[in-house]
Amino acid sequence: MVGFFMKKAFFDGWDHLFSILLLNLGFILAISIGFALPASLSLPAWAGIGLGVLSLAAGSVWWSACIFATKGIADFGSLHVGEMLKHVRLGLVPGLQVGAVLVLGWLVVSVGMPFYLSMGGILGALAAGVLFWCAVILLLALQYYIPLRSRLGGGLRKNLRKSFVMFFDNPGFSVFLFLYTALCLAVSLFLAFLLPGFAGACLAQNVALRLRLYKYDWLEVEHRANRRAVPWDDLLEEDRELVGKRTLKGMFFPWKE
Repeated sequence: MVGFFMKKAFFDGWDHLFSILLLNLGFILAISIGFALPASLSLPAWAGIGLGVLSLAAGSVWWSACIFATKGIADFGSLHVGEMLKHVRLGLVPGLQVGAVLVLGWLVVSVGMPFYLSMGGILGALAAGVLFWCAVILLLALQYYIPLRSRLGGGLRKNLRKSFVMFFDNPGFSVFLFLYTALCLAVSLFLAFLLPGFAGACLAQNVALRLRLYKYDWLEVEHRANRRAVPWDDLLEEDRELVGKRTLKGMFFPWKE
């Protein structure tokens, strides 16, 4: 399943390269507002902090909007940049929610970790360790939140619960998806975040959730099935046919195929 996920995410992005690039311009604009603008204009500290908060909020909303927008690509559809205003409206609340949770989590960790470590002893180290792993689990679970909301609807409580269920039921894949997203952004450094960029990471999260949900559709039918023996080859058969037998050689040199 992991290999097909990587293949589909890559070729979905390649087939919609220009749209992904345009979406990434929104992220670059949001980052520029928070970091480049205050430095270039020599703004006072309070103005820089205000623009930083605005940049984080704008980036969170745009991330959410891009997940709503790239859901169509993950479902073998298309992305119409002219519909982004609709996706921004849909992604406004979930984007701000995830942004607020991440900021709150960062504040708790940045204050709590030094406090517990300063206590010394086993109890202090244990408390710091528990806080650290709670933050890691939260981060890994949140990567499902907006894709779940864009695909299945529902509100904050319902989708947070589903996000944690997805993590605890798929811990290995959740770690892999996080590392894949981090690698996607690291590679983007060489292309000034134009490609694959944050929008490419949004698309990958949509593809990951789409494929992973096949497992739960199968479990609904096979109630007593072994959760560790998921027949991925059968479940992904239709998607494999839609993607086709594509290769990197065929992508760059189609006349040689």
